[in-house]
Amino acid sequence: MTTTNATAPSVVSGTTDIPKSSSNSSLSSTTGSTLAGNFQTFLTLLTTQLQNQNPLSPLDTNQFTQQLVQFAGVEQQLKTNDSLAQLVSLQQTTQATQALGFVGKTAVVDGTTATMKSSSATWHLNVPTSATVNISIANASGQTVFTGKYTAGAGSDIPFTWNGQGNDGTQWPDGKYTITATGKDVANNNVGIAAQVQGTVSSVDLTQSPPLLTIDGNSYTVSQVKSIVGSSN
Repeated sequence: MTTTNATAPSVVSGTTDIPKSSSNSSLSSTTGSTLAGNFQTFLTLLTTQLQNQNPLSPLDTNQFTQQLVQFAGVEQQLKTNDSLAQLVSLQQTTQATQALGFVGKTAVVDGTTATMKSSSATWHLNVPTSATVNISIANASGQTVFTGKYTAGAGSDIPFTWNGQGNDGTQWPDGKYTITATGKDVANNNVGIAAQVQGTVSSVDLTQSPPLLTIDGNSYTVSQVKSIVGSSN
């Protein structure tokens, strides 16, 4: 697309020994205040029941077996919860490490807001099929500052660069600008056009889950990063 105002470079067994003291318990502190309390209560009830059976009417074998199965099931569920908690923690650590590796890199991310610097702002458009593209650019206040219509061929990374000039020739100041792009094909059918922006990752917020990357003052998740642009050196 060309214009005078824009350029377009191309589990555990049920026979497990009963712990003799709570200090030897393998249950984590995270489950100790919830399910683990029920687990210990179950053990107390079971052993008390066995110690106080009526010799003339002992516990039915099937009932005893069912209780042992319940015992094993509760214990296994607790250990499964502990394992899941460890997996979640490991995943969060991996996400943080991955995010830190982006600092200082130039990334291309899904987004419509770019920062104009030195009277130049660039977006990358994904046009699925040849179309007539209508471009509208608005400033941080939502005011439309530029509109234009262009012909574009199909492409997954078509750069659109705006020089900051409005339709009336006004030179707009550097800052954040948002693009809206819509298209029509030769049969006048709507063509969905997605926009991406490019910028340097200046910082990572590890207090968020997943971590957020700051690119040109805007926040993005790692999953929004489409590619990393290498240096020209």
